[in-house]
Amino acid sequence: MATRHCASVIHRIQASKLINARGTFTPLGVSRSSPGVAAAAAAALSEFALLDDMQTAASAAIARMSGAEAGTVVHCTAAAITLAIAATMTGTSPERVAALPDTSGMRHRVLLPATHTVNYGHPIKQAVRLAGATPVVVGTPERCGVGDLLTELAHRDTACLLLVSSRLVQGEGPDLTAAAAAAHAHGVPVVLDGAAQDFLVRQLLTTGADILLISAQKYLAAPTAGLLMGRTDLITAVRAQEKGIGRGMKATKEAIAGVMAALAEREALDVSAWAAARARMVEHFSARAERLPGLTAWSVPDPTGLPFTRAHIRVDPSGARLTAWELAAALRTGNPQVWVMEHRAEAGELVFDLAALRADEVDTILERLAACLE
Repeated sequence: MATRHCASVIHRIQASKLINARGTFTPLGVSRSSPGVAAAAAAALSEFALLDDMQTAASAAIARMSGAEAGTVVHCTAAAITLAIAATMTGTSPERVAALPDTSGMRHRVLLPATHTVNYGHPIKQAVRLAGATPVVVGTPERCGVGDLLTELAHRDTACLLLVSSRLVQGEGPDLTAAAAAAHAHGVPVVLDGAAQDFLVRQLLTTGADILLISAQKYLAAPTAGLLMGRTDLITAVRAQEKGIGRGMKATKEAIAGVMAALAEREALDVSAWAAARARMVEHFSARAERLPGLTAWSVPDPTGLPFTRAHIRVDPSGARLTAWELAAALRTGNPQVWVMEHRAEAGELVFDLAALRADEVDTILERLAACLE
């Protein structure tokens, strides 16, 4: 009864069913949790809990999953960026924690390669400024190498180096491992934002990052939360922010419970088998899309190394009688709504992220494509 009631809330608000082939896109609700994860979060809602004990258990689970020394859960990855920056400035000093966002007397400069100045709904520079820190953009949007970082790393007020591992990164950025080594040579800690890369946490930590940040609600499909993992002293400093600016960014009991259930499911997942099944789905989709007028389809591996492919479709307006932009709009406004990635639409391409979809939903997308092209 409770599940039917909760589902009906979305159905009352949303006029038509939504199929998300755009990936872990926040305005579309990011992802959907498994029944086991949903049940764990729901069960926590009806219980009292010692949040410190839950965070201790979550730290152990995150450390097991990542190989890091420790971990913690906060409200989301955007919050994780702000709190990781704060931790590098304050440590566990109660006076400094209470002072933020006033950084008087603290190292406050946060170095950020210009190629990594991403916008994921708001500018990453704003997430830095929310801690009271000063973002210092290094290099150009086209290129930032390790050499460009060296002078700024030597500045006595540098608090940390912030790096991003994401498909949103543009231009030629610094090698992550080399950048981390350069930062450490100057005694500067490294914060690495890998929001959607929960499959790659062990690989990303080999770069030498002192704190790695990922989203729990993307491909991990947990409730909304940000996971931080890395050095014990810095994770402890992140937890200390709950007495300061982190109070409004804390994780809830249901989020922590859902995260732990999602981590357990990931630990039990045969990633190779899962990836092979996703690849077969993309090949099936591409083969059928190829038969539609004006469409050419193929598969492309995730550019950041995630273990799945996406389907790309090139739209020939002479055969389809629609441009890529018009086809995306037609898919989005129908019933069910189908949302796709449009970042290559100017070049006549649409991208379909099918990783979280069921086979029947993939077939529905193909039916909608065919109807749009009639």
